[in-house]
Amino acid sequence: MTMVEHVDLTALSDRLSRSAFRRRFRLREPELGYLHRKGLDAVLKHAAEFIEQRLAPAEPANDGKQTPFRHHPVFIAQHATATCCRGCLEKWHSIQKGRPLTPEEKEYILLVLRVWLGNQASHDDAPTPVQAELDFGDPDSP
Repeated sequence: MTMVEHVDLTALSDRLSRSAFRRRFRLREPELGYLHRKGLDAVLKHAAEFIEQRLAPAEPANDGKQTPFRHHPVFIAQHATATCCRGCLEKWHSIQKGRPLTPEEKEYILLVLRVWLGNQASHDDAPTPVQAELDFGDPDSP
């Protein structure tokens, strides 16, 4: 069984939703418009490139500061899901620092980002099937 097959996204969602810092992230008009124009698959290709360049090495350059806070939907998603740096990956996802990411870990990060971005793209008052699977918390709730 791979990491992606046995991940408990509900438990992750619960933990992230209790973080005031993590739950405040949501896509605003520029990033949401970009996601709708390009489509989820294209944005996730960017995510795979960002993961490879900025997270996958054992010692990424500027670790802890390599992910901007705006200008791309993936950057916001990474902060919302604690997949923004190796320190957050270790703390929130138990992915050890100091060694390259495995292909399985990269796939897991993409899954987490896919679900969060999908939730943002389709967010309305009624939960969608993706939101029911993994709702990272409403940033407007206490």
